[in-house]
Amino acid sequence: MQISKKNVNEKIKKKIFRSLYQVLADLKNPHDVEQFLTDALSKTEKTVLAKRLGIVYYLSKNKSYDSIRQDLKVSSATIANVQKWMDQGGEGLLLALKTIEADQWASELSDKIMVSFKKMFKR
Repeated sequence: MQISKKNVNEKIKKKIFRSLYQVLADLKNPHDVEQFLTDALSKTEKTVLAKRLGIVYYLSKNKSYDSIRQDLKVSSATIANVQKWMDQGGEGLLLALKTIEADQWASELSDKIMVSFKKMFKR
């Protein structure tokens, strides 16, 4: 995909980006986000975004570049770029990582609670 070399008026640019961010913030569930991204992005663009997020997650778990390359089918250069973004602040990436980890924690806790309930009611 190419972006036009012609610059958009700065005021319009701010407005359309603000609208994009608001739409993403307002979407209430993963299905709605999926529908939006499927309509708005090409399959390749969605895959790039998902793989970058995957790289962030794997790096947070101290996975090796080789493991990340093999599992996500990305280049070492891509991993290095994501690592650089994280090292330079990467607040948005870290925020996304916290969301993933919170969802995992909640899911694991829910699973443990269900196991406990099942044991209690078997007696």
